[in-house]
Amino acid sequence: MVEGSGERVGKRLLLERVSFLASLCQDLTRRLVASRWDEDSLDALAAGVDGQGEKLPSKGWMAIRRLGWQHAAVAEGVYVSDRVRRGAEEYAARTLRLAVHRRTLVAAVLATWPADPRRRTEAEWAALRAVLPAGVSGAEIRNRTRQVRAYLAENGRLPAGLCELEDPPQVAAQVLLAAMDRQQVTLDRVDETTARLRVKLPLCAAPASGREWAWHVLDLRLPGTVEPDAVLHTPTLRPTPGGRIAVDLPHSTPVAATQATGHRVAVGFDWGVNTLLTGTVGRLTGRAGTARVVTDGRPLIFDATTISAKLHRLRTHREHLAAKRDHYQALADGLGAPHLAWAELLDKAAVLQTEHERVCARIRRLNQALAWAAARWAVDQSAALGATVIYLEDLATLEARGRRRGNARLSGQVRGTVAEAIRHLAAKAGIAVVTVPARGTSAGCPGCLGPLTHHPAPDRLGERGWTWAHCTRCHLSMDRDHAAARRIVSRGLLAQAHTATERATGTHTIRTTVEGTVHSVRRPKRTTRRLRRRARRQTAAPPRPPGPKTTPGKARPTPNRPVDTSRRHTPHATGQPTPAPAGAVKTSRRMPEVRTVPATTPTGVVQRPAGHDTQAPIPHGPMPGHGVTAPGNRPEEYLPTSYRARLSRGTCRRRTRAAERTGFHHAHATEVHPLTPRFGPHHGNRTRPRRARKA
Repeated sequence: MVEGSGERVGKRLLLERVSFLASLCQDLTRRLVASRWDEDSLDALAAGVDGQGEKLPSKGWMAIRRLGWQHAAVAEGVYVSDRVRRGAEEYAARTLRLAVHRRTLVAAVLATWPADPRRRTEAEWAALRAVLPAGVSGAEIRNRTRQVRAYLAENGRLPAGLCELEDPPQVAAQVLLAAMDRQQVTLDRVDETTARLRVKLPLCAAPASGREWAWHVLDLRLPGTVEPDAVLHTPTLRPTPGGRIAVDLPHSTPVAATQATGHRVAVGFDWGVNTLLTGTVGRLTGRAGTARVVTDGRPLIFDATTISAKLHRLRTHREHLAAKRDHYQALADGLGAPHLAWAELLDKAAVLQTEHERVCARIRRLNQALAWAAARWAVDQSAALGATVIYLEDLATLEARGRRRGNARLSGQVRGTVAEAIRHLAAKAGIAVVTVPARGTSAGCPGCLGPLTHHPAPDRLGERGWTWAHCTRCHLSMDRDHAAARRIVSRGLLAQAHTATERATGTHTIRTTVEGTVHSVRRPKRTTRRLRRRARRQTAAPPRPPGPKTTPGKARPTPNRPVDTSRRHTPHATGQPTPAPAGAVKTSRRMPEVRTVPATTPTGVVQRPAGHDTQAPIPHGPMPGHGVTAPGNRPEEYLPTSYRARLSRGTCRRRTRAAERTGFHHAHATEVHPLTPRFGPHHGNRTRPRRARKA
């Protein structure tokens, strides 16, 4: 509603007025960015000091004014307050600072341009990492390399810099209210679920004076993720193509600072191909000179195989749509406007463009949901195990080399989003998140630090593969990702003294590799009355005499009794069983009617597999499980509504336990067990697992 007059503002009218303000800010920002898109302006912004040698402030609009850059002029006859100009200048400063970061990456790539841009050598990677700033991921390097390679293929030479490589960046229609003061916007929290936003909006597209601006009051419904004690910050307004107003409302919750060192129990996670996360718990025992890492040997797996397959199909469909769209566009450009099929081809290209945007949105939503589901599961596992730190592989050092394309296949997945979500959720739970070097975690044995050989399966050690790891020195045999997770938790716990914290972001990173072995130990068994009684009997029992066990009065083994299997009793027609004749073997109801193992004839020929009845007729029609209830079960329409909602379309798996559901029908993950980390050697010089105390 309008605050002064009390006029109720409808949805369409409010969207129109917010779009007026967003268009004014977009025009101001576009003009300012275009006027400063040159190497000299980027150099001045990258230097971080103004003309008097003083440090530039962190706020973008203040840095723009300290540099003396002229304000972008609006259209003639349009009135815009200084607060609106602040929002446009803040947006322009953020855009130019991102361009400064991209220019640093482009300059490093150009300075160390490889002989083969598609595959760098070890020396070329080392030279590139030496000139790059810390924390640059492999995806950023690949994107800048592809961009420079495309420019080289088109122009036949390398670009001189970023301003020659790129045009001025596009600016979105949005309003950054954070750069404005109380004369333009205010935000108050009414209750736990409602916040009230007061913002001054223009009443027309080109306001001529301040009288054509009015205060509007908007009540925002807060989602359940915003806690009652969260501090709300000034939002950003964005009109969406769907005719709605998006309010990006940041909020912060005060949490205790996590320690980077001094951890004894940790959980390490390894990035996988199909298993998105594979982890293990580790405990640091001993002192500094004799410190070692022990684990209970239980793998923690978040398997997203089917979700990855779905994402792969969506990406393939997206590429197919883009290829058809470009084909129709090329045909239309070749025919020209007078041709009769020109408009029809453009219409087809527009339809494909719309479908392409929808598929891209579907991929983004699926990636976001998968990332947060995996992060929530990882933090829950760590909290249940009593861990105080989570160790992850550093994405900046994770790069595919040679013919192995596992890491390159996952480069477009959700690793970065998962890492950020884990940091966010772990901070709320009081758990630290530290990254360790990823190089060599899958190549070495966690038991003896020897080289590992990789195979398709544990029973195919003679073949080369990817899934299974085997050590020929200590004969360790386990899943490849599980072995890597052990190496990760060992590197983190043993190299805590080398943890570095970035001042800008607060992220913890370990760049020094400290190798150490990981030993498996058992958790202490819970002492029960039965176990104590068994222990007393073993202690009080007389010692067994040496030699083979003999029975007094028995000179030879008991011979096998012949079994007459041909004489089986059959029921009468009246339903009464026939009494068994004398000498017949009495069978039990528990005796199986089919063999449990394949039978072998005297000639050595293996007969049919056990359990297959060749005389029984083959059932026709849909089988139970695929949306069809099994015989004797209630049909789906008679089930409760809450139960029917959990049935997946196109799948035969029903998730009925809340602990097994992770947000997707086929995302399988290790259940979260609230286990205490009382396993292996504990504090001090103990070398045996501590026995649980009697309740």
